[in-house]
Amino acid sequence: MTQRILVIGAGYAGMTAVLGVARHTRKHDVRITLVNPIGRFTERLRLHQRAAGEELADLRIPDMLSGTGIDFVQARVTHVDAAARTVRLHDDRSIAYDTLVYALGSVADTVTVPGVHEHAFTLDSAAAAGRLAERLTELDTTGGTVVIGGAGLTGIEAAAEIAENHPALRVVLLGRHEPGAMMGAKARAHLHAALDRLGVRVRTATTIVKVLPDAAELEDGELVHADALLWTTGVRVSPLAAEAGLTVDDRGRIVVDPTLRSVSHPRVYAIGDAAAIRQAYGVIHGTCQSGIPTGAHAAASIARQVAGREPEAFRFGYIHQPVSLGRHDGVIQFTHPDDTPRRLVLTGRWAVMYKEFVSGSPWKSFRLLKRIGGAVKWPTGGRATRRAR
Repeated sequence: MTQRILVIGAGYAGMTAVLGVARHTRKHDVRITLVNPIGRFTERLRLHQRAAGEELADLRIPDMLSGTGIDFVQARVTHVDAAARTVRLHDDRSIAYDTLVYALGSVADTVTVPGVHEHAFTLDSAAAAGRLAERLTELDTTGGTVVIGGAGLTGIEAAAEIAENHPALRVVLLGRHEPGAMMGAKARAHLHAALDRLGVRVRTATTIVKVLPDAAELEDGELVHADALLWTTGVRVSPLAAEAGLTVDDRGRIVVDPTLRSVSHPRVYAIGDAAAIRQAYGVIHGTCQSGIPTGAHAAASIARQVAGREPEAFRFGYIHQPVSLGRHDGVIQFTHPDDTPRRLVLTGRWAVMYKEFVSGSPWKSFRLLKRIGGAVKWPTGGRATRRAR
């Protein structure tokens, strides 16, 4: 019988998974379907560039799937019936599956803090980043203040990119922790020097408790004026998994076994930001760096099952924390598998070249998957990972 393999979500993890499955199972009787609400692939690694006014490549998913035999359905998933093994779409169509790859990813948490949904910009999509770009262009003529809520890596990159591309604007980076807190001293010093050179005002040890139409309200009652506010702190996942009765953690992510299958519904693989994936050092955090390997592993595991073999356990170790600081500077903190910093750091033009390669490598990897069948060896940490365990 034809094995029906359905992948929902076409981010970095989902695209890796669907292309890997197609190649690994080409000698078997399978039907592979990919569902995504838009037909354009979103380069999330570059959305801070789009927000600053730069145009991104127009990567069309049908073109990326050309020649693979994968059916692409442009639609939004509204319901997953894990018992009946069907997925319902926004137009009331249903797609049945034998194996489901759940790769719906995450979006900015615009719900927890009052006013974020109504008044803040996000980097959830190219369209969302484009709306911020339009607002910044307006402010270029009048002047104003741009507030970045969240001093994590996304907030840092956005602050630097906006400051470099819009020097007439005042950029304020607000966060609970200092930028680059997870990095070593050398990388952190370079990062702070770059933000200072670009004129980014950094305020730490503070929490935004409410977003107003023209300000961010801090926990001590202070109002920080904002002509535009970008929200980069905290993420949330789709409630579809919990509504379907899949076992999820306290953040709504699907709890998986070592092979990335749902612990409650083994016909469902969960990958990327949508999955709570535990390694010896803890649950991995959602990034492109970890998402792509989960997609590759799910593809290989599904191919093993189609061939009548058991899937293997997933192993992953981090290798770096790459941060762009505008188009002409950057910092790369290399890490141990558990994401703690090593001594090795790249800065300046070497970091720019490295970061550009990293940002472009997912698309290059997808093309490679189409050609060689997903036989890409993703980093798993090797001996260092075993030591971390």
